Amino acid sequence: LFAGNDADEFSSILKRERDSEDIDHFRFKLYRGPAFISELLQVIPNAHYYKRGTYDLKKIVEYAKKQDFTSLIVVHTNRREPDALLIIGLPDGPTAHFKLSRLVLRKDIKNHGNPTSHEPELVLTNFTTRLGHRAGRIIQSLFPQEPNFRGRRVVTFHNQRDYIFFRHHRYIFETKESKQSDSKGKKGKDGKGEKISQQKVIARLQECGPRFTLKLRSLQHGTFDTKGGEYEWVHKPEMDTSRRRFFL
Repeated sequence: LFAGNDADEFSSILKRERDSEDIDHFRFKLYRGPAFISELLQVIPNAHYYKRGTYDLKKIVEYAKKQDFTSLIVVHTNRREPDALLIIGLPDGPTAHFKLSRLVLRKDIKNHGNPTSHEPELVLTNFTTRLGHRAGRIIQSLFPQEPNFRGRRVVTFHNQRDYIFFRHHRYIFETKESKQSDSKGKKGKDGKGEKISQQKVIARLQECGPRFTLKLRSLQHGTFDTKGGEYEWVHKPEMDTSRRRFFL
């Protein structure tokens, strides 16, 4: 599973030979699109936003290559709602097409926090197959490989039954006092056991958002090419006949 890591398209980024730098695009005016893009820019360090307009995607890919970007993310919309992500590795691909669903923006998350600008810790879980490992490395290439743990930011991509759940949290450390009786049996003036207060540090997670779910639709060799592109994997309806068969 790991034998081809040193020779794949992401090796120079994941070995820190190239810094991760991403570019985000969307084409039309969206209802929740601008807010989603804004929150993605806060999740992924070194990301830049460019309005696509009417430019052809192949021309955008060539421009991004010349500017030494390492990835291109395209947000697709349907009926003014984000419904897909296209992640293109640069300069040599691959291109991953994900269906996006169950989007919850930060403002709609109860007791949400605001993320800092520190590089986050990336957690990828349950990407166990060869295809899953490949999808995980595509996601991993979007983020710097040296997280700043002082920032206490965690970005999680959890695969469960071929659905990739995204969460963005920060650690919160709180000091609380707890009272307990003196173990040596000391008694106060009223004859009752004395209470000794102790301080405990409690860690908890605060969600920063956004929250969404991804499902891989296709994985293509090289950069985006709808006509002559060679696909590594394409999801087909007949693949969903068994509930016990998973691909990631």
